[in-house]
Amino acid sequence: MGRVEGIGRIGRVERFRRGTGVALVAAVGVAVAAMGAVTALPGQARAADGGALPPYAFDGTAQRIKGAASSSDAVQLKTGETYRDTLKKDGKVYYRVDLDDKLNSYVSVVAVPKPGGKVEYGDGFKVSMQDGSGTDCGYQQVSFSSAEYTRPLAAYAHRMVKPDSSSCQKAGAFYVLVERTSKPTSASDDWELEIRHVSEPGLKKAGPTELPEAWSSATPPPPTGGPQKRQGGAGFHDAVSLTQGEWRSDIRPGQTLFFRVPVDWGQQLFATAELGSSAAANEHVSYALVLSLDNPALGHVDENSEGYDGKPATLALDAQRPVAHENRSSYNDATSGMRFAGWYYLSATLNPAIAQEYGDKPVPLTLRVNVTGAAKPGPGYVGDPGPFAVTADDKEAAANGASGSQAAEDNGAMQLVAVAGIGTGSVLLLGLGAWTLVARRRAA
Repeated sequence: MGRVEGIGRIGRVERFRRGTGVALVAAVGVAVAAMGAVTALPGQARAADGGALPPYAFDGTAQRIKGAASSSDAVQLKTGETYRDTLKKDGKVYYRVDLDDKLNSYVSVVAVPKPGGKVEYGDGFKVSMQDGSGTDCGYQQVSFSSAEYTRPLAAYAHRMVKPDSSSCQKAGAFYVLVERTSKPTSASDDWELEIRHVSEPGLKKAGPTELPEAWSSATPPPPTGGPQKRQGGAGFHDAVSLTQGEWRSDIRPGQTLFFRVPVDWGQQLFATAELGSSAAANEHVSYALVLSLDNPALGHVDENSEGYDGKPATLALDAQRPVAHENRSSYNDATSGMRFAGWYYLSATLNPAIAQEYGDKPVPLTLRVNVTGAAKPGPGYVGDPGPFAVTADDKEAAANGASGSQAAEDNGAMQLVAVAGIGTGSVLLLGLGAWTLVARRRAA
């Protein structure tokens, strides 16, 4: 009887060993597959010309929702999530966020009109956050201004926790209102929306709230070393990472290219864009290139535009203050926008009218990026700063030219490898324990 029991136990161990082998093979296979997904750099192999323009690259994880006509029916936006919706001409929609009384909250909206649609001066949208009494907590309004051609526009609404304020401070339901403004002659196409909700921790102790009176706005010398090829992405989620340097892309008429640059606390970002010369014509096109800057929460910071007549044309963004927590005390969008560390986004759009004068072929685009000043310690958040920091991984992504989408995939793959490794280690330990049990019983 004892012999039969012993055989039964050994049989169970043999089945366990076979299961262990399957688990080990599966874990290793998952790890190898995950590592294999991390090889190609994005932005290096996109079609440069021919055919339709690449569509805007939405975040593939975004959930489809529908904005409500009334705040009472508004769907909830969860922190850290991305959503997609559409907005009709002169549309007005509500979303809901449930907030505590400790975290700052930002809801960004990227409006993506149909390429080639007609827009007029002043067309755009406003996004605002309101409490249950309808009080505005924070809003931003953006438009196409004088460059009257469609391109993605970004803006954010926010609720800030302020000890010296009595409005918008209580925990509860808040409402995000998105309102589109269009001229009667503008295109009636729906706009696609990409919506993000992120939170920012409070501070362990209050820091300075007043802006320094003196700060350096002197433009640094252009970066040296010559241009390096780095083709821009097709959306904010797909933005290609840059460090300080000179970067070369090809941009087609009507196309928008997206880039991102890590800027730490205390650092300043300077950016210029240059369109290369063309031998095809010498006709002047007004507002040929628009260069925009958006912050890590996708709040609009600044933009500039320049005409083109076939000769090299250069434009520069205005000098911005160094990144600092106290910048948020300013009523100026550009200064207030430089309120936290993280990825800052540059987007360049080429006027579709270029195609009429110069042909629908790529035009050389060179971005010159300077990041000046030594990185300083953060303001002392009480929790994880999330996207509002510059990490070692961010610096590596910028050096390698990884896009935001690939960086997210890489992080997911590494987590999968780690989980697979933990699983493999656990299985090995269990297997060793089983072998020890068998050996002891055989000795007995």
